[in-house]
Amino acid sequence: MAGGFIAEGAGKRAVFYQGKITSYFILACIVGSLGGSLFGYDLGVSSGVTSMDDFLKNFFPAVYQRKQAHLKETDYCKYDNQVLTLFTSSLYFAALISTFGASWVTKNRGRRISIMAGSVSFFLGGLINAAAVNIAMLIIGRIFLGMGIGFCNQAVPLYLSEIAPHKIRGAVNQLFQLTTCLGILIADIVNYFTAELHPWGWRLSLGLAMVPAILIFFGGIFLPETPNSLVEQGRLDEAREILKKVRGTMDVDAEFEDLKDASEAARAIKNPFQNLLKPRNRPQLIIGALGIPAFQQLSGMNSILFYAPVIFQSLGFGSGAALYSSLITGSMLVIGAIVSMGTVDKLGRRFLFIEAGIQMICSMVVVAITLALKFGHGEEISKGLAVLLVAAICIFVLAYGWSWGPLGWLVPSELFPLETRSAGQSIVVCVNMFFTAAIAQCFLAALCHLKWGVFILFACLIVIMSLFIILLLPETKQLPIEEIYQLWEQHWFWKHIVAKDNEIKRHYMGVN
Repeated sequence: MAGGFIAEGAGKRAVFYQGKITSYFILACIVGSLGGSLFGYDLGVSSGVTSMDDFLKNFFPAVYQRKQAHLKETDYCKYDNQVLTLFTSSLYFAALISTFGASWVTKNRGRRISIMAGSVSFFLGGLINAAAVNIAMLIIGRIFLGMGIGFCNQAVPLYLSEIAPHKIRGAVNQLFQLTTCLGILIADIVNYFTAELHPWGWRLSLGLAMVPAILIFFGGIFLPETPNSLVEQGRLDEAREILKKVRGTMDVDAEFEDLKDASEAARAIKNPFQNLLKPRNRPQLIIGALGIPAFQQLSGMNSILFYAPVIFQSLGFGSGAALYSSLITGSMLVIGAIVSMGTVDKLGRRFLFIEAGIQMICSMVVVAITLALKFGHGEEISKGLAVLLVAAICIFVLAYGWSWGPLGWLVPSELFPLETRSAGQSIVVCVNMFFTAAIAQCFLAALCHLKWGVFILFACLIVIMSLFIILLLPETKQLPIEEIYQLWEQHWFWKHIVAKDNEIKRHYMGVN
């Protein structure tokens, strides 16, 4: 059944699915979604730590001296240091590589084990970073953190999409983004207070990354594996029992039969990565594995998350004001995630993508115009312009928070058939982390050299992203995850691509 290769009539089973929201299901969602808090806490904490004077004096004295020389002035190049940006980006390069190992674990040992393995690696990274006495220890710690994020980002979106009833799959999957945003906000709060703990506050900020890792590991002991994964591993009786407990009903025959059909199709695939290249999987490859994860980072949002305090200080905000401003943007991200959870299964994925695209473009243009007219001349900014700048960035963050942030993980996780789901998610994480690392490594240099033009660049990229969605992504709301393949056969563009694969017809008619 997965990916559109089902026996005739099986595609209609979804109308017979039974179930209700159970406490067991809620527990699974809460514990599983905590994997996002690892990603979020690191995004938030690294941005704050890199603006703390005690941290800079210990590891980047040249940056500290330049910062002090231009403390209250606008200076686009104040933080342009490639070793400093390597502190941020090294984590994402490690996540990029580790996701392929995570793919094997997720497919063969289950989503739950992959999440727990990620928490162990993240714990070790937090421990090493908190004890760091030189840049080498910082980078090694970041690598362990990156491996943890690689495993969790690979497994958590799959886990949530598979455990959820199809009618609320969008909202459930977005728990990953909500916990990511909460992680960012908590990290911002931690940074705000630890910045006053001299000279070791930054160690506390980095070390507290161990707390969510501990919670996820011990929560994972009680976490059920997804029925999809258990069927994929041949543990049918266990899968049926878990499905009954998660759905709160004994009548799971229709959904269970669909899972078995999907598993049979998946087992026929010997090389899922190679299978992704076939015409029938071309839409998932282009949209889910390459386009959306790349565009999610090219929107410019993670640049703001990485360097919010740094950006505000570069533009003349004081140290305390910069951290306070990042608290505001972190709060906006949480609000956006909550709005998205409440609307994604009603308004749909396409509407949120398109509406937010317009809002984000306008925000970036306002930021760019403000910077072009008033900043970069070694002057202290006025309070009115500071408010305008923060407001424009908050509007941008809100739009991202209910669109590309959560949907960048939701949509890819629901597009792939079971036969290529783990492999596809690996490419999603790999592409996402590659562009995350590239943006992290290049943004401060781009801000230094392009100045306000970097925000115009992001605005132009968002125009391209929005057109990509309008032209190529069909609406997937409230469709069972194993039936999304039907959309490609009806889409104005993709139907010509998938039709080239003769296996579609053979599988659809039940021919092996």
